[in-house]
Amino acid sequence: MPKESFLRNRIKSVGFALKGMFLLLRTEPSIKIQFFIALIVTAFGFYFEISSTEWIVQVLAIGIVMGIEGVNTAIEKICDYIQPNLDPKIGFIKDISAGAVMIVSVLASIVGLIIYVPKIF
Repeated sequence: MPKESFLRNRIKSVGFALKGMFLLLRTEPSIKIQFFIALIVTAFGFYFEISSTEWIVQVLAIGIVMGIEGVNTAIEKICDYIQPNLDPKIGFIKDISAGAVMIVSVLASIVGLIIYVPKIF
């Protein structure tokens, strides 16, 4: 059986990644909320005409929060698959994963405040 080309493998990988992104957006309530917030702060960025540096920081903050939320969702799904019943060790893992989302969400909120509070007031 001939080995697939590097390019064909990369195209397939992008396809799987896009499928995963759309699955997240379609099925996970928390990422839907984060996506909605991302749209709002993006609109604020255009309205307040934030600088290129502020755009970079804002886009990175949004991407990190949504990316970590995706990892958190994957960890939770794996945990549920491995142990569908209540288990303190699985609960500990899921709490840590959710805590990671909380950390980046709080920091992203601080970034948003740093960018927008001076523009609003």
